[in-house]
Amino acid sequence: MSALDEQQFGFVQVAIPTPLHQLFDYRWRGNQPVIAGTRVKVPFGRRSVVGIVVQGMAESAYPANKLRAITEVLDEEALLPKDVMSVLLWASRYYHHPIGDVLCSALPVLLRQGKPATLEHREIFNLVADSDALIPSAKKAALQHSVYTVLAEAGNQAIDASTFAAMSPRWRSAVKPLIERGLVKAGTSMVLPRNDAVESGPELMPAQESAVSAITEKLGQFAPFLLHGVTGSGKTEVYLRAIEPVLARQQQVLILVPEIALTPQLMRRFQRRITGCLVSLHSAMNNTERMQNWLLAAKGHADVVIGTRSAVLVPMPRLGLVVIDEEHDGSLKQQDGFRYHARDLAMVRARDRACPVVLGTATPSFETLNNVASERYTELALTMRAGVATPPKMALLDIRRRPLIEGMSDRLFDEIKKHLDAGNQALVFINRRGFAPTLLCNDCGACADCRRCDAHMTVHARRARLRCHHCGSERPVPQTCESCGSESLDRIGYGTERIAAALAEAFPDIEIARIDRDSTRRKGALQAQLDAATSGSAKLLVGTQMLAKGHHFPGVTLVCILDADRGLFGTDFRALEQMGQLIIQVAGRAGREEKQGSVLIQTRNPDNPMMQTLVSEGYAEFAKIALDERRLALLPPYAFVALVRAEAPNADAPMHFLRGVSDRLLNPPVAGVSVLGPVPAPMERLGGRYRAQLLLQAERRSLLNEALSRLTINLDTLKDAQRNRWSIDVDPVDLF
Repeated sequence: MSALDEQQFGFVQVAIPTPLHQLFDYRWRGNQPVIAGTRVKVPFGRRSVVGIVVQGMAESAYPANKLRAITEVLDEEALLPKDVMSVLLWASRYYHHPIGDVLCSALPVLLRQGKPATLEHREIFNLVADSDALIPSAKKAALQHSVYTVLAEAGNQAIDASTFAAMSPRWRSAVKPLIERGLVKAGTSMVLPRNDAVESGPELMPAQESAVSAITEKLGQFAPFLLHGVTGSGKTEVYLRAIEPVLARQQQVLILVPEIALTPQLMRRFQRRITGCLVSLHSAMNNTERMQNWLLAAKGHADVVIGTRSAVLVPMPRLGLVVIDEEHDGSLKQQDGFRYHARDLAMVRARDRACPVVLGTATPSFETLNNVASERYTELALTMRAGVATPPKMALLDIRRRPLIEGMSDRLFDEIKKHLDAGNQALVFINRRGFAPTLLCNDCGACADCRRCDAHMTVHARRARLRCHHCGSERPVPQTCESCGSESLDRIGYGTERIAAALAEAFPDIEIARIDRDSTRRKGALQAQLDAATSGSAKLLVGTQMLAKGHHFPGVTLVCILDADRGLFGTDFRALEQMGQLIIQVAGRAGREEKQGSVLIQTRNPDNPMMQTLVSEGYAEFAKIALDERRLALLPPYAFVALVRAEAPNADAPMHFLRGVSDRLLNPPVAGVSVLGPVPAPMERLGGRYRAQLLLQAERRSLLNEALSRLTINLDTLKDAQRNRWSIDVDPVDLF
């Protein structure tokens, strides 16, 4: 605790999770020191809420008799230390999001609710005396004798209560007399997961060695690296080798991954290689597990933390290295509430803590490529696959004027059969789940639409349900048209369920693993499917982007990509970039061992120059051309954008509100900032609410920040503000 922390103050400013862009003044209690980053209970309106102390004050701008007092101080030390508080305060300004919401979002749910910030402890027992006269008789007190024997054999080592519980449900009645006689001492010990490495790594290739050396030479200073490695080039091995000297320096490592599905797989690999305390953090954990792992990291016990985007906000007092796997992935951007990008916050944390940060990917985001070109990041290239594996051969499969069998060409079936007959696996990728995306009436042309969204309902055949993939509403598949009553209904389009059914009919003796959000909802289902894919028992794999990145399926020699053309005609300016990244990532699942891999991309646009470039010249040339187009259009990363979004149950309210926002921005205008809109969102109605958006575009970041800062002042006073739910999205990853 610094001298400043120990000063006595009469007032404090507290961050409270509200939509208001301000801190709240309270009277401090007694002579306790004010410690920024601690939780307090405060009265707020008619409620008692948990807030976070930001700073103490000798005086307040408000009369003391008008201020309410702190009710309770919940922590003796800061849960959010100075370095994390600094990043969060910066993030609140950068993303123009209410400070209370930002600070509280950094805490696990239970800590936000005011639960004690204490780590789990377990009961332990030690033998403290050894007297033959006190040893229980094996005949008269058999359980006591067994307990004593276990403790005696352990010597000075404490025995966990779970050991005795496994011996008998009556273990406590056996231990109690031993404690009373002074033979045994009871106590508690913190539950600290400990992992011991069981294997060593393979010999590094020269490019991997160079990458590891470059990273480790910069330990102790801020240094951003792009680890640009083709799929299967051994990026994870570089992470592991770079981590070793960090742990030897008694420092911590933060590893961010975009998907929950990747976390357990990465965790198992790290557990085989690293000795120390490893913890994971992701939304699939229950609240208690999440809080315990968060506290292990925050108190410095965890050596390696592997988590999804929210893990970037976890305090780590010994932080020495940050790794962001699949840095291009849009899942690293929070899409509601506090709309931060974990990659960008990780950069700020690494800079403040003076440690290297490694961005790993086979398909770098255009922002990262621009930072490399501007020499802000150092590129570490891995151009060859690890071991004897070679890059897969990619080809476009023209399906114009060809008959399709459930969305797949006859040639595709022939290729799948060829690879299966050779004892290999094949992966069929379609980024759409369900059976069919549309239920269409042949008589009147009506589609089964969602009643709450501007979207068609997806047919899920196995459950005979229509489901909206945007709001989650569902209803039974109708037997007749809901508009005209006709029984002539067709299921139009293809999803993973339909593709898997077609493949099962074509290859009845082949086990198929379907991996998407529907097939992996039950606990353990995802792991079971991945195990079947990895072991090779499932010869045919069908899935969405859950299969696209990070997975190593050694037996897959053929990847078939369906419906690849969607990205060519997307309304979002990032659609082309995302299409290229997805195709390369999925293609990377093929031929990762000694056998040559093949990739077939079904397309109705085989002559498209961007598709041709991607397949024949690779992602780097594809990105170069697309970046040149972005530069000419003054789009990110050559300009800076923010979206002001609004939604309301009334169709007119969002547009009226955003017109007022536009007027405020344009009167007087901020030089160098363009205001485009407002316009309805590409999907105007979502979940029963109507949405509109306003785009701000600037050539300089400072100009955009100036405009947004001016906007957020008294924005709630605008006409229609109370009738809308509005938000500001800085650096949006999509315009949807």
